[in-house]
This record gives sequence, C-alpha cells and structure tokens, in this order.
Amino acid sequence: MSERAVLVTGASRGIGAAVAAAFAAAGDRVALHYRGSTELAEKVRAALPGDGHLTVQGDLADPTAVASIIETVVKEFGRIDVLVNNAGIYVEHRIEDVSYDEWQESWQRTLAVNLLGPANLAWCAVRHMPRGGRIVNVSSRGAFRGEPRQPAYGASKAGLNSLGQSLARALGPRGIAVSTVAPGYVETDMAADVLAGPQGDTIRAQSPLGRVATPADVAAAVLYLASAQAELASGTIIDLNGASHLR
Repeated sequence: MSERAVLVTGASRGIGAAVAAAFAAAGDRVALHYRGSTELAEKVRAALPGDGHLTVQGDLADPTAVASIIETVVKEFGRIDVLVNNAGIYVEHRIEDVSYDEWQESWQRTLAVNLLGPANLAWCAVRHMPRGGRIVNVSSRGAFRGEPRQPAYGASKAGLNSLGQSLARALGPRGIAVSTVAPGYVETDMAADVLAGPQGDTIRAQSPLGRVATPADVAAAVLYLASAQAELASGTIIDLNGASHLR
C-alpha cells in the first residue's frame, strides 16, 4: 500500500513514539495523539522522517474529545487507514488498601481511558476508513495473568482484547482487519524506575530470554499487523512477553 494515514494514540513517548516512528519510516503520514505534553509530542513529531505529520491533543476519557481528534485527523489527511489504540493509564488501587471512593475513581478513570476510549475511537475512525484499513490495539500480559495491584488495568486490557476480536468479526466484511499486541514489561519511561530497581533482575528473569521488550519490539509487531500481508491475522492477539507468561 502506498502512503497511509495513521493515527497513533499516546504517541508522545514510549511505545507510541516508537510506533509513530516505525510508520513514518515506512513512508506513512502519522497523527500523534497526546493528552497533556505538547512539548514532548512536538519533539517526537519533529524527529519523524518524512513530511505532513501532525499532533492532536485530547482526553480519551471524553467522548466529545475523541470525536474531535478523529475530525482533526480526517480534516488533515482525508481518511484514516490505520488506528493504533496505544494510550492507556496504570493506577495502583489494591482492593484492601484503598477507600471505596478511591476504588470507584480508579475503575471509572481506567476503563474510560483504556477501554471506552479505544471503543469510541474505533466507532469514529471506521467511518473514515477504506477497505484495507487496520485497527491495532496495544493490550498487556496483565489481561491474562491478573493484576492484583491494578485490577482495573488488567480488566480494561482483557476488555480491549475482546473488543478487538468483536470488531474483527464485525468489520471483516468491510475489508478492515483488527488485531492486538499484548506486551509484558517494556523498557519505557513509565517502567524505568522499576526495571532499574531491586526488582529489575527478577522481572527480566521471568523470561527465558533474560530481558524485557523494547518499544521497537512492540512497534515492529504493530507495523506487521497493520500491513497488507497480515490481513488473515485479524482477530489475533500476539504475546510479546518473551515467554514470561504462556497461555
């Protein structure tokens, strides 16, 4: 496929920034979504190869903001060929340690960003997505092994897995493929303190490869799933955890 119009959410750093760079290097135009850091997002955009990239701000927990994000991208690009649902939040809320109000807030915010946001983005995006379009969701190993410290996170990612499979069935007749990548730990700013601390060696040892994923590892998988060659991978969930958790 020639130059595509790609929207990557949560693209101001980490996995999202690596995914944006991979698409740009492949010759695509990329819209980099971010929530709060304009400076970071613009820095990533400026470093991308090629021309015509843009940044777009919005809170994915707000359905009106989601619609506005899609409208902005379509106004600039004319269509959306690839949607990468990467943005997510990770809030600790152990059931025995938080108040009921804190519990409610953690669940509502996490599900709003991690599950309802991608669902709303998909609804808006497919109205501007031609045959051959792709939706790739970034899930987590936590959807399968459980997240005792962040149960809403694990549940939201399990829901995202199911959403992707449901959309794969629903959108297949339109020639749109939907798939998911599920990383374990990834070397990002968010995980840097944990990986550099006393737990780091233990976490790396969970994999027989003795390491965790890099953002580039995840980006390579996303780029493949968005390719024309991966159409029959629609509905799949690719584990990227170095055999640290098998299912």
